[in-house]
Amino acid sequence: MFPVLIKIGPLTIHTYGFLIAIGFLVALALAAREAKRKDIPNESIIDVGFYALLSGIVGARLFFILTNLENFLEHPLDIVKIWEGGLVFYGGVIFALPTVIWLARKRGLPLWQTADIWAPSIAIGHAIGRLGCFCAGCCYGKPAEGLPWSVTFTDPDSLALLWTPLHPTQLYESAAEFLNFLILITLRRHQSFEGQLFLVYILNYSIIRSVVEMFRGDEVRGFLFPGFSYSQAISVAMFIAALSFLVILKKRKDR
Repeated sequence: MFPVLIKIGPLTIHTYGFLIAIGFLVALALAAREAKRKDIPNESIIDVGFYALLSGIVGARLFFILTNLENFLEHPLDIVKIWEGGLVFYGGVIFALPTVIWLARKRGLPLWQTADIWAPSIAIGHAIGRLGCFCAGCCYGKPAEGLPWSVTFTDPDSLALLWTPLHPTQLYESAAEFLNFLILITLRRHQSFEGQLFLVYILNYSIIRSVVEMFRGDEVRGFLFPGFSYSQAISVAMFIAALSFLVILKKRKDR
């Protein structure tokens, strides 16, 4: 829709990168506020968030490159153009998780409590970031001729299929993540054991992503087999893992 936010001479600010940055700052502010409420040093939570972001961006970009390897081998300079879109969220999660675990242990932070502090923040940050995807046109949906809420991308700098009514999958996921955020901050008042918020976040997002993938039209994201994307396969694995941990932690709490 609006891939370029500001362009003044050689200075170009892409809407995608701008909204990713806003999403991270909002997430960081909310996490720091919750850490203060739980008497956990803000500096440690901010450090965890900063390094998780860096490792997450590397992982998210790497996964995107691997699913589009042929294109990047032909155009290697495009590897660094993350401001134009091209991040796989699950790749970011897979890289960020070990970073968070390592830093939490190094700083002496309670791991599950740290994850719970960040869970609602990740949801709201991701919701804002997906608006950036919508502006850039990446992660676009399947053709949806006649759908009342379909969107048509016309900007030649957009990454989406142009001049074709499409499912606004970026908005679907953004709205679902805002709802995920509301669920998590509501659950936080009734949380019964550490790790519950983070694992519920994973459960919710696994479902969200699996459903949204059904409406995605960008074939470059990669498929395990026809009709079943890599992201859906990862969603299934993460759903099972999160559900298993929920059962284990619940039983441990009830002992």
